[in-house]
Amino acid sequence: MSHLPERIRRAVEITPAAGTRERIIDITTRGRRTGRPHRIEIFFYRAAGRTYLCSGAGGAATDWHANLLANPDFTFHLKNGVRVDLAARATPVTDPAERQAVLAEIVADLNQPHDPGTIRPTRLEDWADSRLMRVTFPQP
Repeated sequence: MSHLPERIRRAVEITPAAGTRERIIDITTRGRRTGRPHRIEIFFYRAAGRTYLCSGAGGAATDWHANLLANPDFTFHLKNGVRVDLAARATPVTDPAERQAVLAEIVADLNQPHDPGTIRPTRLEDWADSRLMRVTFPQP
C-alpha cells in the first residue's frame, strides 16, 4: 500500500481504536452471471497488517463473495472521512492456519471495550465458516 497517498493509506490502515463508521465501505463487484456492477455496503477489517473482507459470524453464502471468486478485481469505495474509489483485488483465504489467525485478530478487534463493531456477542467459533477475502491494492 506504499503507493497510496498517505491520507488514503491511513483510512485503510484502521486500528482497533477505529469505530464502526471508519470500518464501513462500499464495494462494487462484477456479477458472476450477469457481468453487471453490483455495489453493496460492507465492513472491512485489518489483521496481520493486511486488509480483509469477511462475511461475519455464521458464514452464510453471500453474493459479494461468489462474485469475487468469479471476478477478483473490484472497487473498494472509502466513504467516511476520505472519499475515494480504489482499484482492488480479492484473494480467498483458504489456508486453515492463516484463516484462524486472521479471524482471531478480527474477533479480538471487534471485542474491544469501546465496541467498534455492531456484531455481538463476537466469539471466534461463530466466525469459523466465514467467507474471508484478502484485499490488495494494485499499483496503477
